[in-house]
Amino acid sequence: MKKYRDYFFKKAKEENYPARSVYKLKEMDRRFKIFSPSQHVLDLGASPGSWTLYARERIGKRGRVVAIDLKELSIPSYPQVSFYQGDLLSPDEGLIFLLDKFSPFDVVMSDMAPSTTGIKLRDQTLSLELAQRAMEIAIERLKGGGIFIVKVFNGPDVPSFIQTLKGHFGRIRNFKPRSSRSESKEIFLLGFNLRK
Repeated sequence: MKKYRDYFFKKAKEENYPARSVYKLKEMDRRFKIFSPSQHVLDLGASPGSWTLYARERIGKRGRVVAIDLKELSIPSYPQVSFYQGDLLSPDEGLIFLLDKFSPFDVVMSDMAPSTTGIKLRDQTLSLELAQRAMEIAIERLKGGGIFIVKVFNGPDVPSFIQTLKGHFGRIRNFKPRSSRSESKEIFLLGFNLRK
C-alpha cells in the first residue's frame, strides 16, 4: 500500500479531497474546459466524492451536482449537491425521481470501476459494461450539446465502444491523465456535443 502514497495521494490529503482521482478530472477540465457556472452535473460512481467536490466548486452556488453510488460519499453535505445511494444497473423509483427532477444535465461523468478480479480480460469486460451503462444514461439525460466523460479499462472492445460514442457525439477524445498511475489500464473517453 505504501507505494501508492505518491505525490497525488499526498496532495489530495493536503487539499481536503477524499481521493487522488480529483486530479484526473482537474486535468481534463484544464485541457477541455468542461465546467462553467450554473451547470447541472451528474456524477455516476461518485464515491468517495472527489469528483463531486471539484464539480461543485466549478459550477458555483447556482449549479447542481447529482451524485450516485452504491457507497456513501465521504465529503460534507452541500446545498447544491444531491446524493443518492443506489444501483445504476437497476435503478429504483427514488433514483429515477431524482434524475427526472434535475434533468437534463450539462455534463455526465463516470469514474465507475468494477471490483477487479485480477483477470485482465474479465476486468476489461466488467469495466466496459459499466461504461456502456454510463453512456446509456448520458444519452438519455444530457442536454443537446452536452459533455460525457467515462472511465474504461483499455482492452480489445474499446475501439468498437468509441465508434458507438461517435454515433452520438460530435467529437470524441481519448485521454490518459498524468495523474493516472503508470501501471493502470484506465483511460478516459470524452464525448462533446451530444446530438439529440
